Amino acid sequence: MFTDTIKSLRLEKRLTLRDFCERVGLDPSNWSKVERGVNPPPSDVGVLERMADFFGLAGSEKLAFMDAAALQRREIPPDVADNAILQKALPAFFRAARGHKLSDAELKALAADIKSLHTRARVEKGCGRKKLRPV
Repeated sequence: MFTDTIKSLRLEKRLTLRDFCERVGLDPSNWSKVERGVNPPPSDVGVLERMADFFGLAGSEKLAFMDAAALQRREIPPDVADNAILQKALPAFFRAARGHKLSDAELKALAADIKSLHTRARVEKGCGRKKLRPV
């Protein structure tokens, strides 16, 4: 969960809650509620980016951090929600996650959709940033 991750990262840096909030620009009383699970993680991508940068998270660690925040808010991560291929596959995934048996055809379609994510997009480098572009 996001709350466990963020608290562990803060404690690894040996920071009190107040010190962390001062360095990252957060309100300590509100942040305490986030760490205790009373309030959901921030939805502001800028705030999450600032925290990820503060902790030196990059690549898959940063993505996992952002995903954990979205999932604890009970949201689908924005990059998943905006992906047309994944949108098509999500209903079958949700049925499987709820324990409903998928037909062979549905399983094959789901697998094909997931596989196509790796073959239908390529990474293009530009301005020091990576962008996914349909092929």
